[in-house]
Order: sequence, then structure tokens, then C-alpha cells
Amino acid sequence: MSTPTAAYSISVHVALDNKPGVLGHLSLKIGDAGGNIAAIGGFDAKGQPEIIEHIVVKCRDEEHATKIAGLMADVDGVEVLEWHDRTFRMHEGGKIEVLPLCSVGDADDLAMAYTPGVARVCMAIHDDPAKSHKYTIRRNTVAIVSDGTAVLGLGDIGPEAAMPVMEGKALLFKEFAGVDGFPICLDVNSTEELIETVVRLAPTFGGINLEDIAAPAAFEVEEALKKRLDIPVFHDDQHGTAVVTLAALRNALILLDKQMPNLRIVIAGMGAAGVAIGKILIGAGVGEIIGVDRQGALFSGRDNLNFAKEWFADNTNPNREDGTLGEVMAGSDVFIGVSGPGLVTAADLRTMAADPIVFAMANPDPEIRPEDADGLAAVMATGRSDYPNQINNVLAFPGIFRGALDVGATDVTENMKLAAATAIAESIDPSELRADFIVPSVFDKSVPLKVAAAVAQAAVADGVTPV
Repeated sequence: MSTPTAAYSISVHVALDNKPGVLGHLSLKIGDAGGNIAAIGGFDAKGQPEIIEHIVVKCRDEEHATKIAGLMADVDGVEVLEWHDRTFRMHEGGKIEVLPLCSVGDADDLAMAYTPGVARVCMAIHDDPAKSHKYTIRRNTVAIVSDGTAVLGLGDIGPEAAMPVMEGKALLFKEFAGVDGFPICLDVNSTEELIETVVRLAPTFGGINLEDIAAPAAFEVEEALKKRLDIPVFHDDQHGTAVVTLAALRNALILLDKQMPNLRIVIAGMGAAGVAIGKILIGAGVGEIIGVDRQGALFSGRDNLNFAKEWFADNTNPNREDGTLGEVMAGSDVFIGVSGPGLVTAADLRTMAADPIVFAMANPDPEIRPEDADGLAAVMATGRSDYPNQINNVLAFPGIFRGALDVGATDVTENMKLAAATAIAESIDPSELRADFIVPSVFDKSVPLKVAAAVAQAAVADGVTPV
């Protein structure tokens, strides 16, 4: 049974009879139904016959939320005046807006911000297009681009339905790194159309963050845009996930006194994230990596491989091992899952090497739940916020773009990604590492600053900044 979460929380506006036990009975009713009371507003009865109160309850899913609201209405002395789903209420009207950076309070302001003064700036950029990065929003603005073909764990739901995710990304960009992200969800019919559209939009932005584009098109889009644009292009589903995974792995190895070259790692899921994780782990010096898709282990020469999987197969699994996920997990030191729920069992973990590391990152439901891995995994991480060690891209992408924009980087190089992973990992002092604390909190505002500084330094070292 899933755990109650804020994602399915409700706010209930109730009137309570001012009698002993009414609030207590209501709380017991909610608890008995499996709800978790997250907040009750303060109140002072002072003799009035009833108390008006707002109660926030975390639930398991929509059906559970509706059930709890109904049960609350059945408690003697309680009248439910109104209730709503807090997640949907948060999204009403969207999650971001555009605000001015300068005032237009008089004719002088207007003359500078718009005509005739703006013409001077236009012509300065015409004569030197690089000045657009100083005198327009390009200096601090990233396009968050998706075609809605691979949204979270929801799949191909289309550009309109993808908008809440892209808005959320923009919110995180601003909150954690001061970067202005703008969601752009495209209704396109081909990879080529997506690429051409982004190329035509690029003069407005200082960077492109690709998001929720299905593989293998995601690889083609990123590769083509990196070649055609002189601004950073970063597919967060690939590289953001890979960066944070590497950071978490670095700290887990310190905790367990293991070394990258000695590891055998199995990656379940050979989409955008899985392939990118493999690439960054190769760069980090991991000894042996085996990727697994629905057909089993990837090896050089296997059939049914797209170009991305073919590259992966040619550069991993040197012994050309074949077999199912469970079969190749035997003897492995690390399992990394970016696939689907319930693919791994406790029995699979028992076949792994001593002190196994398990990163089950499928969302919303991991390949194996921490409860099922308890006592078997030496270190356990997921992609969820309600378990320890959340491998969350928000630790990476805000700081990466902050650093790239700050130095005018034209690309995001492999060294910049490795630098970001190192900065994230080193945000935790080795003395503070624990099995349930190998990645910093996503709310640690110092992390994006450290990532930005490391990324900027790597960009300069790699020569992808203006001379």
C-alpha cells in the first residue's frame, strides 16, 4: 500500500461543534482511514458554538482523498463546508508569471525602454549579435522544450498535458538558481520538425533545456541542436539524472570503501536516462557496466538495438553476457533502475555482491520499494521525495545552467557534467555520510551555487566560453 503524500493532499474547510471530543473523534476517523493530518490551523474557541477550521490531510491517491472527505462529513458534530485537492489548486492559472525588471512611470522611462531609445540597442545588437546576451533576456533565460512524448512516468500525453511539468521546471530554475526558465511545449510530428522549431526559437534564449522527449528521438534532437546552436543544450532527463546518480554513487562508495574501477553495475532501462548514466559512469572509470532492456542484457551484436543502444552495447558488457535482469544482477555491486515498478525482488538483491548499492529510481513507483530492500541493500536510493536519498535532477540542472550562463558557455561538456557531480557529492562532508544520507537535500540552497561555480570553472577550462 502506498504512503500518503502531499501530491494527493486535500484541504478541508470544516465547522466543528464546540464540544469536548469532536476534534479528537475527527482526527481518529482520518487516522483510521489511513490519512495523515499534515496541518490544522490554530484556533481559539472562546465560547462560540462552533469552530471553523482548515485541516490538511495527506492521502494515498484520488480515490482515497474522496473517501476521507466523505468520512469526515459523517462524524457527529462536523460539517464539511468545502474541500479541494491542494495539488490542482496550486496549478490553477499556472505556476509562473512574467514580471518587469524596470518601471515605465513617465515619458523618459518610455523613451528608453521603448521607442525611440530601444532602437539604439537594437542596432548595437545588429552590429554585434553577441551583445544580445548582455542587453536582452538571453543573459538569464532558458527555454524548457518538450514535445510531451515521454512525460514523467506517464508516456506520450502530448504538449498541452506536458505544460504543468515544464512550468514546474521553470519554477525550480528560478527558485534554486535565479534562472528564468520559460516552458515551450511543441506540437510537432517528427524529430526534424522539433529540431527546426527549436533552431528558429533559439535567438530568444541563452540556453535550451530539453525535457520529456522519448528516446531515441531525444538523442537525435540533442545531438543536432548541439551542432547547430552556439548556446548550451542540455537534455535533463539524460544528463541531469546521470549527474546526480554519479554524485550519489561517489558518496555511497566512500561510505562502503569501494572503488569505481572494481564495480560491476547493472542498469535497468535503456532509454535516455539509462544510456546517459552509462556514459557518465564510463567517464568516471567504472569497471564493468551491463545495460538491460525488455529483451534482456545489451551486448555488441545483439538484435533490436536502436543507434543509442548499439553505442551502449559496443562500449559496455565486454564479456557479451546475455540473460534477464535477474540473471545479470547476480554478483553485481550496484543496481541502477530507470525503468518501471516492481522489476526487482528481494531474491534478486540476495544474489548481488556483499554490501550492494541499490538505486531504484523509477517514478512514481520504484523497481523495488525500500521496505522490500530493507536489510538487504547497504545503501538504497529512489527518485521519490518521501524516502531518504532522493536522486532528484533539481540538484543538477539549476546550477549547471547558472554556471553556463554566468560565463557565456556555448556548450555543456562532459567535464562540466563531471564537475557538477563532484560539487553535488562534496556538498556533504565525508564525516556526515550515512546510508540514508548520500545526497544533499534538494532544499539546500548552497548546492546550486557550488554546482554553478564548478561548472563555470570547467567551461572556462574546456574553452567553451568567449575569449
